[in-house]
Amino acid sequence: MLSINNLSLQYSGKHLFHEASAQIHSGDRVGLVGVNGAGKSTLLRIMCGEIESDPGVINRAAWFSVAYLPQEQSLLNRGRSLFEEAQSAFDDVLAQQKELEALNHQLADLNPEDPAMDALLARQGQLQHLLEDSDLFLMRPRIEQVLFGLGFKPDDLDRDAGSFSGGWIMRLLLAKLLLQKPALLLLDEPTNHLDLDSLTWLEDFLLQYQGAMVLISHDRAFLDRITAITWEVSLGRLSVFRGNYSHYLAEKAQRLELERAAYDNQQAMIRQTERFITRFRAKSTKARQVQSRVKQLEKMELIELADTERSIRFSFPPAVPSGRDVLSLDKVTKRFRNREVFHDLAFTLQRGDKLAVIGVNGAGKTTLLKILAGLEEAEGEIRYGHNVILSYFGQHQAQELAGDLNIVDTIYHAASDMSITQVRSLLGAFLFTGDAVEKQVRVLSGGEKSRVALAKMLVRPANLMLLDEPTNHLDMSSQEVLQEAMAQYEGTIIVVSHNRFFVNSFVNKVLEIKNGRAILHEGNIDDYLERRRLLEESGTAPGQNLVPSAQAREEDARTPDKKEQRRQRAQERQALNKKLGPWKKKNDKAEAEIEKAEARKGELENLMADPELYSNQERWSEVSREYAQVERHLERAYQHWEEAQEAMAAIEVELGGFAG
Repeated sequence: MLSINNLSLQYSGKHLFHEASAQIHSGDRVGLVGVNGAGKSTLLRIMCGEIESDPGVINRAAWFSVAYLPQEQSLLNRGRSLFEEAQSAFDDVLAQQKELEALNHQLADLNPEDPAMDALLARQGQLQHLLEDSDLFLMRPRIEQVLFGLGFKPDDLDRDAGSFSGGWIMRLLLAKLLLQKPALLLLDEPTNHLDLDSLTWLEDFLLQYQGAMVLISHDRAFLDRITAITWEVSLGRLSVFRGNYSHYLAEKAQRLELERAAYDNQQAMIRQTERFITRFRAKSTKARQVQSRVKQLEKMELIELADTERSIRFSFPPAVPSGRDVLSLDKVTKRFRNREVFHDLAFTLQRGDKLAVIGVNGAGKTTLLKILAGLEEAEGEIRYGHNVILSYFGQHQAQELAGDLNIVDTIYHAASDMSITQVRSLLGAFLFTGDAVEKQVRVLSGGEKSRVALAKMLVRPANLMLLDEPTNHLDMSSQEVLQEAMAQYEGTIIVVSHNRFFVNSFVNKVLEIKNGRAILHEGNIDDYLERRRLLEESGTAPGQNLVPSAQAREEDARTPDKKEQRRQRAQERQALNKKLGPWKKKNDKAEAEIEKAEARKGELENLMADPELYSNQERWSEVSREYAQVERHLERAYQHWEEAQEAMAAIEVELGGFAG
């Protein structure tokens, strides 16, 4: 067990923590959240002992081992292979094995009457017991399981660990921590360098992990699946919420609502009491009552509303509409020297499409966006539709800002028709106000640079946006604002992001780049993952029943007996509709119930936002009861809808993926 007791810490006169307290018990799974700069990473460094604290502030049991993964770190021990570096996670166990072997040789040569025999035998038994618990004979398969799960290949095992890039080094360091199996894992943005497959593997691994963990992540889906407790760091306070991130948001909103209601009620009572005092102060017959109310006010413990963090707010500016067909690729191939990244990519996007590009690291996702942006050359044909205006946000866009310019000049120089006043107004929406807009870019934090880069993209209206990891360095609340802006955006979007929750709500297509080819899937990330799961369970090879390549379409067009093919497709359509019919009815009914319940829920929330409601206890209770009923009804409707969706997807897979 680890406890934090009244932790207080100041930087430059600002309270990073003020009397913060919390506890970690064995098996706890904690999500640590808060805006950039709130002190999340600092708290992890204090918990692992990297930053010293006053005596008694951090207490932990002697058996409670702690391991910490920072956001960024370089490999210290170069010259060892990947496997050897991963094996160093077992250095303590290997040292015990070496000591036991030496001890066995010593005992073999020792006279049984030697006085040292008893001590040596005791140590031998102790070492044997420790090694039995360590499962040393499983060391190699465990190392390979973790390394391969995090995306390394068998050919990588003998490579020099120092030859890997920064993202792969972080995967290696994460692998070492997982292999050590400490009692408490402290992970700072462990998903930053993971592709979708590795992220899914890590989630499954952590769900089976026996120890406790504290996770910092800007991936909401990751936190929702892994954590059961949420710590919020905000304005020096450390607040503990039971539940994952989604539960935390709901409970925080409820706490703020109750706090606001109590505050409003108290303020109303204070105003009423002060009016009574003012009105009857001069009347001798009311003197006793007036004095009583004065004392009542003096003794009253005032309710104070907690400060809340500010969040960015913006929407993408409207751009002139493009033609119906926005982008078309045919047989696009990219090679670097002797290495082929991908070949014969072919897909088409129409106005309003929002496409997520996924694939393992190195598959060519960033390369594809650079080709589309005109920053890289490739073979094949790329056609842009009528009146397409393109904007590109690169993965390292924030780092490519001119460091010697200040914030306001950076945006003003990028804007074509905005005044300084308009630029300052825009920057205010991104939390840069007053003298802060005069800061040079080079002194900004990663999150601040990302906000500047996004603001810079905003002043150039476009109807086709190419976005490569736009949420890097953005805190959760800023991501949600950007997410909403993208959902409302009327143009076309192509986005590369490892943040599933971020892209899931607004994309309608997924392009998977795998083994040098591209497969286009309809739907969002959840739809893609569910379809892949169903295909794996049915034994269908990935890539079957999906959008064919241009070459496959040409071969199909040359296939004889088209009349027979049309007859078979008609039969497939008929069989599909017959099976789908009942589930479609259930799906439509659930969607209608969801729409109705969501509308009523919104009406009730508007009622509950009115402070006057809390002055009428009977009405407040009535509204609260109905709100709880609507939420339960809504949850059931969503369950029915999800059941229908899963059933229809399974039927489509069963009947060969034929959709009509």
